[in-house]
Amino acid sequence: MSKQSAALQPHRRLFADRRRNPDAKREAVLHTAVRMFLGRSYARTSMNDVATQLNITKPALYHYFRNKEEILVEIYRLGADLIDEALDSIEADEKPGLDKVTDFIGGYIRIIAGDFGRAIIRLDDGELSKAGRKLVRARKREIDHRLRALIDSGIEDGSIASCDAKIAAFILAGAINGMASWYEPAGPMDLAAITGQYVRMLAAGLATGGLPELSERQTIAPRRFE
Repeated sequence: MSKQSAALQPHRRLFADRRRNPDAKREAVLHTAVRMFLGRSYARTSMNDVATQLNITKPALYHYFRNKEEILVEIYRLGADLIDEALDSIEADEKPGLDKVTDFIGGYIRIIAGDFGRAIIRLDDGELSKAGRKLVRARKREIDHRLRALIDSGIEDGSIASCDAKIAAFILAGAINGMASWYEPAGPMDLAAITGQYVRMLAAGLATGGLPELSERQTIAPRRFE
């Protein structure tokens, strides 16, 4: 039995139980689908594949979700909700901005180490319909703006060096998002050690006095070749 099949066994058993538990069964569909989308890709996974993994009929699966896109949008929503919950907690703390950003780095890494967090990074929202993309990208923009606000708060209180918060947010998110392409939860690398190194290196770059100021020449955007 593969590791994925073993991980999905509890979800199959849930559907084998004839007692009605629609919320738990809907959640089981999502856990099964996200594993399959990450493992074989969204495009190469059909509703029939998901139903087969759960040992149910395709009509039974349609009782919980109308189509594959609806499943993917819900997966994105769950991942974004985890990030929003982390941001809610961080924003409520009375801390310097740098400490809040440091907390975000650690929390965000832990989220994208899980299936729903990794799905936000690794699954292509370009495969969604126009309406689906609009919903997903709006959530991503909201998270980006909240991260920028944390950085701005650190600039204002002096804990973060003067910088362009938009660029800083892109750098942070880009560095951490790359982890979704190589980190494997069952792999040999310890998540706590990875998180510690990310936090130390990224926070040092933001901290006041952490990096030398750019010269005027370095801050001027290069001209495009004619």
